[in-house]
Amino acid sequence: MKSRLTSFLDFFYPPFRAIMPFQTFRYAACGAINTLLGLILYSILYTHIFEATDVVIGHFIFKPHTAALLISFCFNFSFGFLLNKYIVFTSSNLRGRIQLFRYLLSFLSNLAINVLLLKLMVEQLHWDAIISQVITTCIVVAISYFSQKHFSFKAVPDEL
Repeated sequence: MKSRLTSFLDFFYPPFRAIMPFQTFRYAACGAINTLLGLILYSILYTHIFEATDVVIGHFIFKPHTAALLISFCFNFSFGFLLNKYIVFTSSNLRGRIQLFRYLLSFLSNLAINVLLLKLMVEQLHWDAIISQVITTCIVVAISYFSQKHFSFKAVPDEL
């Protein structure tokens, strides 16, 4: 599966060679796939599952846009980690558990930024939830690339 996906992505790289490094292209392609799936899941959850009603889980009450975000982020966390580890940042020599922990820290930071921006846009500015999520996603993706490249999957020089 890994080799098929990398071959498929690598087939589309030549037109982008002049404007971005190979790793950045793979990150953009995998990120686009993960983001698109996350947005589709978010839209389905928000419009069809939660149907614009509050979601009660134990003692917590979530607005439908927040509940949809949390569930779609759980999917994106798992799928995104696998894509980044096995397709994008293959040169990282950090142990998998270290990558996973760092990815979790970065992911939680991105989730916090996403929730805050979404709450601002939907609850304070009264923008449409799905459009707000698309805008928020664009902002979070830019932050995420740098945190993944320079923190979660950083290639550490071998010790002498």
